[in-house]
Amino acid sequence: MNRRNLLIGGTAALVLAGAGGVAWRQSVGSMRAYADYARRLRAKPTPSPDIGELIRYAALAANGHNTQPWRFGIEDGGIALFPDEARRTPVVDPDDHHLFVSLGCAVETLAIAAQATGRPGEVVVEPGDGSAVRFDFSAGPARADPLFDAIPLRQSTRVDYDGRAVPPADLAALERAAAEPGVRMILVTERSRMNQLRDLVVAGNDAQMTDPAFMAELKHWLRFNPRSAIASGDGLFSACTGNPVLPAFLGGPAFDIFLTARTENDRYARQIDSSAGLAIFVADRADTGHWIRVGRACQRFALTATSLGLKHAFVNQPVEVARLRPELAERVGEAGKRPNIVMRFGYGPLMPFSPRRPAEAVIA
Repeated sequence: MNRRNLLIGGTAALVLAGAGGVAWRQSVGSMRAYADYARRLRAKPTPSPDIGELIRYAALAANGHNTQPWRFGIEDGGIALFPDEARRTPVVDPDDHHLFVSLGCAVETLAIAAQATGRPGEVVVEPGDGSAVRFDFSAGPARADPLFDAIPLRQSTRVDYDGRAVPPADLAALERAAAEPGVRMILVTERSRMNQLRDLVVAGNDAQMTDPAFMAELKHWLRFNPRSAIASGDGLFSACTGNPVLPAFLGGPAFDIFLTARTENDRYARQIDSSAGLAIFVADRADTGHWIRVGRACQRFALTATSLGLKHAFVNQPVEVARLRPELAERVGEAGKRPNIVMRFGYGPLMPFSPRRPAEAVIA
């Protein structure tokens, strides 16, 4: 669930873009092609979708670094979701915590889409049999659900929000949506408490950006232009964070030169200051089954926020830097527990949607 922004200042961006020559002046057309590609990815399923269509929708779920670390196995009476070991992020996620949270997000999206299109079922966590989680189909009618309508609209919006407060009724709806056995979601909207958590995010970001292994892993998943994003169908596309698109041969050097701890720390502090609140997810136990449950709760939170006109983004640095977890847990009243996810939320702009691989690429 970790996200990072490529920072290129205005003057520097112009210099680098100019070095790309005349060919790169076609970037506007490339972004139009990318917008068409993103719309096709998020087209609503037909009224009676086949399994492939349901999997395409499930793969729109939130996931770490947009690696889409899942495989879907079509089985008699259900669909099994497996970790895709080739898409692990071992530096930022050495114990696969984010990977299993991502699987939880995907299976929850699958369950919502299946119920809304007349193929209801049950999520079954089976960590001991080689698969992480299954969705078993049952009989039943289609049932309208605003979360289904929110699936193609949900995005991690990694820019400044407008600072407006969220009405109490909508905060209550977010709390209800995140209810999950074995998981607690703590909402923080008081500015003084948000400032304390902001400082932990900045401390975690500073630690990560001075780690060469972290920076190398992050760079591997960055996509600097529409063509690269469409070709890979994964990763962190710079336009999704409001940053310039660059030719591949300039993107890497720009990352090395202009992405600094100081500018990133300032950006994260500003973004949290612009948010209406923070949501922290904590599970009862640190095991794969509970991490999947966290993902399910997290996805319902994100889809409910989307249905309410809210944006969200992950700020997981104090979860990912192990030495900061105890302080984070204490700050939210969960001393002794391992925090799992930190999200900010508020009112913000619509940004380009992230890429996704086609269904056939994720079916085992």
